[in-house]
Amino acid sequence: MGSRRQQHRESVLQFCSFLRQVYEERKGNVNKGPLTFETDVQGYLIDEECANPVENFWNRNGMMVVVEKVISCATITQPEQQPIDGTYISEVSSKVCPAVHGLPISRARQLISFYTMSQNPNMTHLKISNPAPFLPLWVRCDRTDPQQTIWLGAEPFSTGNKLTGITLHTVTSNGPLTNKNCSTDLEELKESHRRRHHCSGLRMKGFASYKFLEATLLDSLSLEDTFVPLDRNIYADFAWDTVTMALQIPPPASTTTLKFQMACGGHLSSVCEVSRELQFLLGLAQGLKTGAIDWSKPSGGKPAVELVQKLLKDLKDEVDGLKTQNISDIENLQNDTATVYSSMKTVFNNREDLDFVEQLWCKMWKNIASYEELVKCFKLIMKSLQHGELRTWIHQGSNSTLSKLIKQSLHGSVETVPLRDGAPIQMLLEIGVDKMKRDYVSYFVGKELAVHAHLDYFMSTSVDLQEQVHRVQKLHHVLEIVDNCVDLLKLDHENLIFLTQSCIKYYKENPLNEKHVFQLPVRQSTVKDFCQNAYPQIWRVEISSGQGQKKVKTVWQFSTTSPAEHMNTSSRGLLDGTETFDSPEGMCFITLAECNQVYFIEEKGAAYLP
Repeated sequence: MGSRRQQHRESVLQFCSFLRQVYEERKGNVNKGPLTFETDVQGYLIDEECANPVENFWNRNGMMVVVEKVISCATITQPEQQPIDGTYISEVSSKVCPAVHGLPISRARQLISFYTMSQNPNMTHLKISNPAPFLPLWVRCDRTDPQQTIWLGAEPFSTGNKLTGITLHTVTSNGPLTNKNCSTDLEELKESHRRRHHCSGLRMKGFASYKFLEATLLDSLSLEDTFVPLDRNIYADFAWDTVTMALQIPPPASTTTLKFQMACGGHLSSVCEVSRELQFLLGLAQGLKTGAIDWSKPSGGKPAVELVQKLLKDLKDEVDGLKTQNISDIENLQNDTATVYSSMKTVFNNREDLDFVEQLWCKMWKNIASYEELVKCFKLIMKSLQHGELRTWIHQGSNSTLSKLIKQSLHGSVETVPLRDGAPIQMLLEIGVDKMKRDYVSYFVGKELAVHAHLDYFMSTSVDLQEQVHRVQKLHHVLEIVDNCVDLLKLDHENLIFLTQSCIKYYKENPLNEKHVFQLPVRQSTVKDFCQNAYPQIWRVEISSGQGQKKVKTVWQFSTTSPAEHMNTSSRGLLDGTETFDSPEGMCFITLAECNQVYFIEEKGAAYLP
């Protein structure tokens, strides 16, 4: 008997050491990978910068530790280390196999028991050195028990400076089920909460999330388009306080937030041609760094050299008085740009103030086929400059090498630029960056979504060329988001201004991130019609009582994606493009989260189990 107690004590101490090591070694470096405990458990730290895997059921701030089953395909990347208390802990590569797996319920309960006992200040026989509150612990479960448990959680609470108990969480999930079987009786949920927590006063909160695009777009797609993955995600989230029935349609008083996650360059985007132009620009920027460019097959008509020759001849004839530029000529000069944007549904129109280098870019980016052809084009331009035949106006703010040479030619002196190595690529990249910057600014300012001062950061030439390209990418992502809101949601001008400026503010402070979810508070009436005819992706009710650390809650949730990434059905959660079941005849998951608060008593005893 004494031997079993000693073995149990050592197991608790070993788990304590493991949790401390997870915290100490991963603090400030949460992406370093998990640590293993014994042979079947691995754990890692989740901080405020990471996605919270239980955010729908536990929304406390701060760090937590997640433990799960060791992944069979993981490999040991560092030699095993043996702490002074004898437990074996090793570091596991997090890059070998990205899947996550739950533990059997018996093992999960044992770990929660170890955690609970280690936090109980009355368990003096454990002789824990330097006892201190641990971070909240969440254990993934494999759903093989009758209740289909997917999570067990534990977090200590205190009175003053003294730990007085543990809040134990249980999350179960049933599904996939047909939508016809996905409902609940709110009165039964409330009565269950009262019995469990011996309380009378209850608070109820509702939440629902609806996804746009499926219902609004799929009907308009052709057969071949349906094989193209949707890369635009727009959700409307609703929150309200008075919940009257399960799957209730959000009432008019709901707090409503639109959420946007856009990937650039999607086939369904109405600015996909602008994105193609940007992709060519990015290819030039990459080629300037690596010395190699993958010249794609030209998508224009005539060869670039022929188009540049005609552009130079028309300009010379105009200077010589042999040709008068009328409205028809202007339209012809802008024909390439107009073709680029002709398929767009919205009004990202070509500018009417294209200078010579911008017209040159429009001739070249869709038609250039090789480095040799690029050099030939610039040789033609340099020859015209040296002969004084290229006399044209240039935008005052144009900062490219070619623009400077044209300005020099107006004063009769043109420096020689060697057209070898990366020089021609840089010259083309410079005029493309200048042109696309001006395109985006013209759109946002012309639509009165921003003023020039808001966009100074993106127009700056005080940073190197690669950083300027990066900022052009950011502007394009803002365009994709705003354009989709115009095209799909028909948002009013006031909301478009707020959205545009919040995106601009984000990108002044952060790198390009197409996974970032931008949010826009709106009136419920803005999207109420959509909700009347759509099924929610998530519908949740939260019943709670108590305050502060004494607050306890019961959560019932309907969802069209699985609520945990380690469940058998593949799902990564909201706003990730995962397959959903959103028709009335589709499938769903029902998830129930409950908690208990257990107070420590001054006696030695077995660990508390949820």
